[in-house]
Amino acid sequence: MGPGRSGVPAGVRDWAIAVCVAAALLVAGLSENRSATDADLLGYTLLAAGGLALTARRRAPVPVLAVTGLCAVGHQAAGFDVPAVAFLFAVYAAVRAGHRGVTVAAAVLTLVALPLVALAVQGLPVGEALARARGALELAWLVAAGAAGEALRQAERRADEAERTREETALRRANEERLHIARELHDSLTHQISVIKVQAGAAVHLARRRGERVPEALLAIQEAAREANRELRATLEALREDGDAPPRGLDHVPELVERVRMTGLDATLTIEGQRHDVPAAVGQTAYRIVQESLTNIARHASAATASVRIGYRPDALAIRVDDDGKARPGTAPVPGVGLLGMRERVTALGGRLRAQPRDEGGFTVDAELPVARP
Repeated sequence: MGPGRSGVPAGVRDWAIAVCVAAALLVAGLSENRSATDADLLGYTLLAAGGLALTARRRAPVPVLAVTGLCAVGHQAAGFDVPAVAFLFAVYAAVRAGHRGVTVAAAVLTLVALPLVALAVQGLPVGEALARARGALELAWLVAAGAAGEALRQAERRADEAERTREETALRRANEERLHIARELHDSLTHQISVIKVQAGAAVHLARRRGERVPEALLAIQEAAREANRELRATLEALREDGDAPPRGLDHVPELVERVRMTGLDATLTIEGQRHDVPAAVGQTAYRIVQESLTNIARHASAATASVRIGYRPDALAIRVDDDGKARPGTAPVPGVGLLGMRERVTALGGRLRAQPRDEGGFTVDAELPVARP
């Protein structure tokens, strides 16, 4: 139970209300100037117990309703003509919690039991027994308590519904904006990348026509442009939820490593463990980790070699990418957009990611993604 709008914890408020109700009932009972008999002591105990039971009205409204009702009938049987205030609080709490049927049944039983107890135990005339019962618990009080509980329940339900609607609206607007940005990026980047691909293709074609050796870097540019176009289209189609172009996953990692080798980086791929199916989100995240790691190595690491290891475990998929670049122990990695994106993806799947310089030099990216298997 957290703090309410006033900043006071709900448990503290419940205890304060319960103590105040118990004190009020005891004061009302003591004002009758009764003698200290066993019946009187029992009545005082029931008055205090009925009030203190309200401390649990949020956690267990129905049991509190039963306890306060029994205490009200009990102290009436002991001869205490005290209003059943604790029972009214319990009615309010039970209706607020949504237990309307049980509350109506408990109220009817209590209304019937009060005059019967006065008739059977105290031997009062019918008229006086009914009058005493009405003094302890009137129907109007019950209706008012139940109405207050129902009104607050409906208000809380409408507030929750309004909050949920606001969250759904905000999420829908965010999705629409993300799709709009993706389309804009697709339109602008596709044009530029297409120009690069065409120019590289023309250069490769002319070199081959002249019988010249085609530089590896030119072939890598051509292939990278082609792959970038595919990635942009796949991303936009995934955002549109077309489902026609499945995103990249573990099956595409060998192709990714091979393309990196064309740039001159000595990259190797090692698959460990018995291969098994993994969730699509895990496969996509593994591909993105390898892709981003190899891209960073090619751009920033000044490395000659890189190794990619993918380990299949019964409950997890392990990905590790090492290089022999210029990173040295003790130097903190700069958290770029790519590294932050990897960490967000891994965290969203409940995994862990470690990206740091190696003791022997170079950099390592080590990730473990949980795999839920039957």
